[in-house]
Amino acid sequence: MSPALPSAPLLEALARAITVDPEPAHVVGTGGAIGAIGRYWVGQWVSSRLERDRFPLATVVVNVLGSFALGLVVFAGASEATLHLVATGICGSFTTFSSFSVETLRLYERGDRALAIGNAAVSLAGSLAAIGLAWGLVAAL
Repeated sequence: MSPALPSAPLLEALARAITVDPEPAHVVGTGGAIGAIGRYWVGQWVSSRLERDRFPLATVVVNVLGSFALGLVVFAGASEATLHLVATGICGSFTTFSSFSVETLRLYERGDRALAIGNAAVSLAGSLAAIGLAWGLVAAL
């Protein structure tokens, strides 16, 4: 006895469930490439001019700038495609929660507990202030 084949409606539902629309993935991927390159450039610029060995300033700068950019796009009411490009793609690869987390832990582990707490506080406060600034700017326009 052979196994029963799934019914046509079940096959159609399965096909819809596994069908991938490549368009958003391409848009997100393109944005991700742009954001990653931007993060590298900004990180290099900050490190060559302002970075100190003790404090991860480049990561703070990209996270605050990325928060501002994301705030502008979201509060301006961007379309879904623009959110895929800018929010998920560009800002997703430009900003870096993982680097922030590792750098904060490293500061703590090497005994720079005040810098670790300062890094966390500055990163959070700076990013929230940047989002607030974007919100205020969009509201003013």
